[in-house]
Amino acid sequence: MSAIRVLLADDQTLVRTGLRMILDAEPDREVVGEAANGEEAVTRCRELAPDVVLMDVRMPVMDGVEATRRLQTFDDPPRVIVVTTFDLDEVVYEALRAGASGFLLKDAPESRLVAAIRVVAEGGSMFAASATRRLVQEFARQRPAPAPAAMELLTDRETEVLRLVARGMSNAEIAEELVVTENTVKTHVARTLAKLGVRDRVQAVVLAYEAGLVRPSAG
Repeated sequence: MSAIRVLLADDQTLVRTGLRMILDAEPDREVVGEAANGEEAVTRCRELAPDVVLMDVRMPVMDGVEATRRLQTFDDPPRVIVVTTFDLDEVVYEALRAGASGFLLKDAPESRLVAAIRVVAEGGSMFAASATRRLVQEFARQRPAPAPAAMELLTDRETEVLRLVARGMSNAEIAEELVVTENTVKTHVARTLAKLGVRDRVQAVVLAYEAGLVRPSAG
């Protein structure tokens, strides 16, 4: 398997250096470039076409939220993992809404960082479920929004699966809850994402909370 191409976007040189040292030690990860702000990150992504961007959310010139949003306009956008100091950070929530596939804390273990890049590169989402639930719940509570029309396209079973996904349950846990196979759950999740027009589970969870399908106290 070819190496996963990673771009590091952080305004602190020491942080980028530390991340590069960790990833350079991995045979299947390649740091293809660095950026000191969001604007530079967008430019570098256009030039270098990385698979994954480790994106700091608080940077000068352009923050990680706007940079993530702009990356989603690319024909083949890179996957974005936002990196933050605090898990309850409103800016991180905005980054998830903008298209990020998850987030990591800056003090996360090296093994988690390495694993996150692999998972996200393969189309998954990576975050601490409990922290993400707190994050989404906190800010969805402050932002009531009408349910998108696409929600009406979901079948009853797809809606049920989406509620369980929003509670932080894995496919295996959902399969056990609904007494179906894990492959069946994967099919329901894939169809749900397609109908909602979102890239991954994170975006679906944000929609579910914002639309009131799942209440902040759930799970």
